[in-house]
Amino acid sequence: MNITRENVAIGAVVALLIIVVVIDTRETQSIPMQGMVGEIEGDIVVTLLNNAGVMIEVDDKRIYIDPFDIPDTYADYPADAVLITHDHGDHYQYSTVNMLQKENTLNVFPSIMDTEIARHDGIGVVPEDEFMIGDIKVTAYYMYTFSAQGFDASHPQESQFTSYIVDIGGFTIFHGGDTKNIPEYNDITGTIDVAMLPLGPGCQSMAEEEVVAALDEIDPDYFIPLHFTSGQNDQFCSQFRNSIEALTDCEICNLDNFETHSFVG
Repeated sequence: MNITRENVAIGAVVALLIIVVVIDTRETQSIPMQGMVGEIEGDIVVTLLNNAGVMIEVDDKRIYIDPFDIPDTYADYPADAVLITHDHGDHYQYSTVNMLQKENTLNVFPSIMDTEIARHDGIGVVPEDEFMIGDIKVTAYYMYTFSAQGFDASHPQESQFTSYIVDIGGFTIFHGGDTKNIPEYNDITGTIDVAMLPLGPGCQSMAEEEVVAALDEIDPDYFIPLHFTSGQNDQFCSQFRNSIEALTDCEICNLDNFETHSFVG
């Protein structure tokens, strides 16, 4: 076969194009869906991350709650505030909190996490403390589990771990963290627009019928499941949708990890 310089040049160009296409495809596939800050005026955009991680975006503010094990691409979406519910490794991750920093990022932890507060120049809160992120009011709320079958509680009440209520101009988002259905929910009945609650495991948080009972008590307009294994959210919604709809007017917003939903505040 007679190979000319023209054949070699054409082959090199084709090979280069193939490499570029492959690289571009890989980069596109590795970048998860992001929020839409500033694209739709007045919208409150919620992105479910890994485990119990959530990103809330509204106007020019971006708030993360329990960000964990997220891609490096999120460094392009730094935080105005990072809120941590407790010190378990699937809720607080040092490297992720660091990655999300920008000038004047507010880092908030339960007061018992004094080492982490010092690491990130943060502030400590206990349940019922309030603070502001611009004009967004955040209330630290209760988050704990109970002792059972001779085992100590995985999230003791005395540790004063915190869930969070994010009030955006009267539109309220509640992130429950790892919690059981606790008596303090009676005090927020009917005040929550979006409730984010864990699906389990039952030894570490509420699960199954407990989630339904918590939704009945809180009575939110929307429910977003958190803290689930692959497919567990779909299974839960299939199994308990009728019970939830029978007890509440709550709309289930079932998101997969890195899926985004917008609410009109």
